[in-house]
Amino acid sequence: MSLIKDFHLTFETTNEDGSYSEGDTIVGTVSFRLTTNVSVNSLTVKAKGDAKTKWIEEVGGYLMTFTSKKRYFKVKDYLIGVTFKGTSLPKGVHKFKFRLKIPEGSMPSSFKGQNGKIVYMFEAKLSRIWWWPSEVKREINFISKTFQQFWEGMRPQSGTVSKNIGGLSRGRVQMSATIDRNVCTPGETLSVMAKICNSSSKNMRPKFKLEQNTVYRSKYHTKNSLLILLKEVGGTIRQYSEQTVSCQLKIPDDVIFSIHNCEIISVEYYIKVYLDISFAVDPEVVLPLVIAPSRFAAFKPGEAEGP
Repeated sequence: MSLIKDFHLTFETTNEDGSYSEGDTIVGTVSFRLTTNVSVNSLTVKAKGDAKTKWIEEVGGYLMTFTSKKRYFKVKDYLIGVTFKGTSLPKGVHKFKFRLKIPEGSMPSSFKGQNGKIVYMFEAKLSRIWWWPSEVKREINFISKTFQQFWEGMRPQSGTVSKNIGGLSRGRVQMSATIDRNVCTPGETLSVMAKICNSSSKNMRPKFKLEQNTVYRSKYHTKNSLLILLKEVGGTIRQYSEQTVSCQLKIPDDVIFSIHNCEIISVEYYIKVYLDISFAVDPEVVLPLVIAPSRFAAFKPGEAEGP
């Protein structure tokens, strides 16, 4: 029977969403109950951040596994230091406060995908001589402070495309597309506008879609996962006409944040506006979009970050 009961971790978070970022200090308590007097070899707390990728592909008729790993940080502290004879703790409830500082520097936000993950973990370990250690682990919700740079640079995004139509329907098509901002949070609505000049004898329809492209990397290979999250279709643009069309795209509430600063995993978003033209290659405008957490949405250039 275990002599150590109710081994728990409690965090004192300062952010409303319970998340942590670069440079934050993890403050909390390790608590446990001893059913009798126990000699403890050490009590440690540890935090670490790791990114990992793994997938299987067929290469030359053989199944091959591709993996990669990146460690962002590992910090450790002793709440009870190692001694030769151990430290005797009496029967009863024991509580130990801890403070561990996450290093500064650019680190990616937490992420879990089909072929990879970015995970930040906190662990407390109670070790005894000649006994298996007792452990408790908690996953940390980590949000990168680097998102702030995108909010500070938020602005409308535009692009243009033109295309000559050949065959029996000769003419030229031009389109300019704009989104009202290039950064947004999950659940927000983006306004997309397209101005189309159809100088051909073909009718066409504008289409709008939000794409998510996730890339997993190993040393020599990459694996892409492309998802269409939203798609809207506009009205018909008649031949030899000009028209401005608009579309409201609501970003899904459960969409994951962009991952832009991880060497082995990236998550990118694009608003694509294109013209569906029969028997022709569709002209397309691609507008990059950053989906960021609302925690930094209120920051503007020149404003100081909160505690």
